[in-house]
Amino acid sequence: MRYIAGMNINTGTGANANELEDYKRRYQQLETRNKKLETEVIELKEYRNKYLEIKEQYDLLVYKRFARSAEQLLGDVEQQLLFAEEAEANEEKTEDEELQTVRSFTRKKAGRKPLSANLRRKVKTIDIPESEKTCACGAKLTRIGEETSEKLIIIPLQIYVEKTVRPKYACRNCEGTEDEDKPAVRIAPVEPAIIPKSITSPSLLSTIITQKFEMHLPYYRQEKQLEQIGAVISRQDMANWQQQVYWKLEPLFELLKKAVKDGPVIQMDETPVQVISDIKTADIKSEESDRKNTHESRMWLARGGPVGKKVIWYEYHPTRAACHAKAFLEGYSGYLQTDGYIGYDSAVKDMPGVIHVGCFAHARRKFFEAAKINKNSKSAQEGIKHIRNLYDIENELREKFADNNNMFLSERKTRAGPVLEKFKAWLEKRKDEVPPSMLLGKAVSYSLEQWVKMTAYLESPFLTPDNNACENAIRPFVLGRKNWLFCQSIGGAESSCGMYTLIETAKQNGLVPFDYLMLLFEKAPLASSPDDWEKLLPWNIFTA
Repeated sequence: MRYIAGMNINTGTGANANELEDYKRRYQQLETRNKKLETEVIELKEYRNKYLEIKEQYDLLVYKRFARSAEQLLGDVEQQLLFAEEAEANEEKTEDEELQTVRSFTRKKAGRKPLSANLRRKVKTIDIPESEKTCACGAKLTRIGEETSEKLIIIPLQIYVEKTVRPKYACRNCEGTEDEDKPAVRIAPVEPAIIPKSITSPSLLSTIITQKFEMHLPYYRQEKQLEQIGAVISRQDMANWQQQVYWKLEPLFELLKKAVKDGPVIQMDETPVQVISDIKTADIKSEESDRKNTHESRMWLARGGPVGKKVIWYEYHPTRAACHAKAFLEGYSGYLQTDGYIGYDSAVKDMPGVIHVGCFAHARRKFFEAAKINKNSKSAQEGIKHIRNLYDIENELREKFADNNNMFLSERKTRAGPVLEKFKAWLEKRKDEVPPSMLLGKAVSYSLEQWVKMTAYLESPFLTPDNNACENAIRPFVLGRKNWLFCQSIGGAESSCGMYTLIETAKQNGLVPFDYLMLLFEKAPLASSPDDWEKLLPWNIFTA
């Protein structure tokens, strides 16, 4: 007697051969059915994981569309994700709570802020009549004090026409024959102008350029605004002036581009832009000739420059190809900090002098996305906590060793090292526990793939854990793009890069863009040598 799949089979000499065959056949059927069920279970798990992945993507889109976009822990936010469902039951258990030091802060005084002391004051006195300044006893009242209040008065935009008169002189006696070395008719030379023979002035150009590229006001709106105060200037004229200013300032742009590479660190980023190109009339590159107007081009940005002389460089290219970054970095030696776009890896592959550095902010953003969708996701919040500890150390040491780079670098390595080791151990553990297609799995995989580059920031005091300064510099372009939507031509896109470069570089160096452009447009027509253009750089122009 023996057992097969729970069936008693008599194997004695009197056993029926047909019965034995029947048991074997039934056993094979059960085995086949069992394998089929196992396959179905695997397929159901795959379908379930696929469903959860699609649901996560849907919830993330809903969150981005309707909820606040600030990267803030869900435990700190009262309003949670709309339509969020309960978290999975098999969530990782939270680790033991750790004591955390919270930096103190000074609470701002409540109430209305005073008006700036730099504003011009015009005093208006409201006094009582002279007849009331005498007391009933006959004595004159003495002024013992006063009450003051302030109101802000705005005068609408004012314009006027500056008419330049150049008197002509001639000799009625000899009609110039006695002084042949000089012209018969003498007149003062025309003042140099950045756009000769036009109605433009430095103040007008500065106004329309800052209105568009700093305040994001398109030319068609400025056209209507100027018309209301009596100036008829078409948007086509404004666009043409922008182009001519860009051509005139080419030597300055060359100096700015060179200055970007003179510093120890370059941060790079890029963002889409749509260009309506006319390939019949524009002098375009070969890679543009087959592209349609609906295709997305790219606005590239680099932030760099010597210490204390920051430059924001905008550059237009038709694609996101790595060759554009490679061409820009040609001849550069130092650190390059970017996000995880693989094109940067390709660009610096054959550049031994360039050390590629990653960005912890992008890794943190992926953990935030996972935490936003699953409000009870302790794992995602655990990842955020590790990264937050790195930023706490960075902020504390930046403040403590502001004037001592060597001490800062040494202390940062000492304190951030253990935090990074603990974070990586946690990532390695979660890698084997979370499906890589889920948001948390993607965050873990991204962090591990970028680990070497992300931790490279420890090697230089001029590096920070993230690329946020570069992203902040590209944000004005993104805000402007929501208003003017697209560039009308390739030349317009390139000149827009120049205007953004001037304005954002001025801001990085603590200047008011309007004031810088005003002085630049006054002095640029007089520049005739490299030294003259050097004096027009943002960090030189007010001291030259």
